[in-house]
Amino acid sequence: MIAMGNLDARIEGLTGQAARGSLTGDGWGELVELTALRGHVRGRIDEAERAASLADEFIERMPGDPRSRVARARLAAHFHRFSAALVDLDAAAVMGLDRRTLDEERAAVHQAVGRYDEALALHRHTLSGRHDFHALAALARCHAERAEVVEAERWFLAARRGYCGVSPFPLAVLEFQCGQAWLSQGDLTRARLWLESAIRRLPSYVPAQGHLADIDAAQGGAAVATANLRRLALDSDDPQYEAQLAGILGERQAWGEAQIWRARAAAHYEALMAHHPEAYADHAAEFWLTVGGDPQRALQLSLQNLTLRPTPRARALVDRARCRVGQRRQSL
Repeated sequence: MIAMGNLDARIEGLTGQAARGSLTGDGWGELVELTALRGHVRGRIDEAERAASLADEFIERMPGDPRSRVARARLAAHFHRFSAALVDLDAAAVMGLDRRTLDEERAAVHQAVGRYDEALALHRHTLSGRHDFHALAALARCHAERAEVVEAERWFLAARRGYCGVSPFPLAVLEFQCGQAWLSQGDLTRARLWLESAIRRLPSYVPAQGHLADIDAAQGGAAVATANLRRLALDSDDPQYEAQLAGILGERQAWGEAQIWRARAAAHYEALMAHHPEAYADHAAEFWLTVGGDPQRALQLSLQNLTLRPTPRARALVDRARCRVGQRRQSL
């Protein structure tokens, strides 16, 4: 509670300085970063959109500051506009930004689009010159994206041991990412350990709570999962929690309430696809493939996502959608 209160207060203070025209380049970078962080922790897409708008304003106010380009590149990558992110990083390089920072940012983009070998080389190069929390955590995330979860956990643990700060946010995000990696491999026990640790550090961490609800439901705690997801679905503007809730309610044969949450999720995914088609094609495809009940739509969106991000996970989603479309055709 104290950490979240401090985060809100810091954002409010920086926002006031921006309104008065007294915010420095460092302050603009911090405002964008903290707004994006708050959006992630609270499961709020509108906060990420605000962070993107602030990054645009940072460039307008200080067009010659390369940090403004990095801020916008990070938000572009967040919304899966990877080409735009790389253009901004190239511009930051021309403005004289140091190579280490550029390598870290480019590695994150390469990783997101499945260029793992390039990303891994950049992460290792960074680690050779700076053996700190951020470099270790970045390498851990790269191994997790490559589905090398045992190796990823080794680096996640090294990063956690090397953390020297006092804020719970970096550690909670780190533990969430490791839990997410184990969950993607179906290891619910190890995923639970990491996610519960993240929630102990930051009880209001919405994405961690959402993943933990999935584990609860899979391990016989559907009542607990639905109670938590009802709260998350009302507090967050991310339809993922509405979709999760609809799925669990459907499995419990609570058809009436399940249909209400399914309809809400469908409407919200349609709105997101209109505004951020690159970022939510995979999430929307997963929804239509499962509780949404439209595998043909899921196949269309999963192919769109694969074009943008040719990763093993994206290919697996396409394969699942094709399988479901084939099954439906055979049943007709």
